[in-house]
Amino acid sequence: MPELPEAEVVRRGMAPWVASAVAGPLEVLDARSLRRSPGGPEALRERLDGARLAEPARRGKFLWIPLAGRGAEGEEEAVVVHLGMSGQVRADAPGTPDPRHLRLRLPVRTPGGQAAELRFADQRVFGGWWLDRLVTDPATGEALPSTAAHLGLDPLHPAFDPDAVHARLVRRRSTVKRALLDQGLVSGIGNIYADEALWAARVHPERPTERMSRAQTRAVLTAVQEVMRRALEAGGTSFDALYVNVDGRSGEHARSLQAYGRTGQPCRRCAAEGRAGVIVREPFMNRASHLCPVCQPRPRRRVPRLGGPARKEPS
Repeated sequence: MPELPEAEVVRRGMAPWVASAVAGPLEVLDARSLRRSPGGPEALRERLDGARLAEPARRGKFLWIPLAGRGAEGEEEAVVVHLGMSGQVRADAPGTPDPRHLRLRLPVRTPGGQAAELRFADQRVFGGWWLDRLVTDPATGEALPSTAAHLGLDPLHPAFDPDAVHARLVRRRSTVKRALLDQGLVSGIGNIYADEALWAARVHPERPTERMSRAQTRAVLTAVQEVMRRALEAGGTSFDALYVNVDGRSGEHARSLQAYGRTGQPCRRCAAEGRAGVIVREPFMNRASHLCPVCQPRPRRRVPRLGGPARKEPS
């Protein structure tokens, strides 16, 4: 499933074709991709036709295109573009061959007069577009779609505060990987980048959150930031044709992964340090965690401390 780096690559690719562009009539090839949009296809088609679009925005894995002017209810609105597991946004010249599994087509014309089509393809149809009102985030003053208002700041946001995350983390009765995947705590982290960050920080995914030190939390979050920045430079992580950027190209970060997808292969850090660690795959929440049991040792279980010495029973 696309995570923050992949969503940001798509956002950056959309920006030249969307910012200040004028939209044409939306063509709906599969109404399932609009199932979450109030009023269905007709309402979204009517709102978009002739609308001026603004710079696309993102928080975590959520993408949206703000619309100039106000909607029928007098509120500022945006079109949320949710990639789901296999959603793709393509910016193609009119008349070029369609990608497979095409669901939506939106013609746009840039301020410079260039015509293009935003094409939404989605093999598994878990993603989609929907019209949403914008609300103000009290923490940052930013405008967010109401369906994204619950999201925590993502690790690449300028206002991201690792110490604030740590304070919330240690109050939980959970494990560190489960907490990282909670989009209300930190948005944008999925299975791939959680495994990579925990490997980089030498922290086992099952470490209890209440036993995380401030230094460990900082190490994990710093690792998340670093791996995501590297993934952005490489165009995201692609394992198949499900994730591509707006030009139809796959990301190349999969070549740099240290833990995720490397089951049975030597741990590169252990090899460099003269140890014989091997990456293993462990079940996790209907998915899997990838880790090295040598340099990410499983946390020891705490044995409850008993009371004072037992008294000798009278004979």
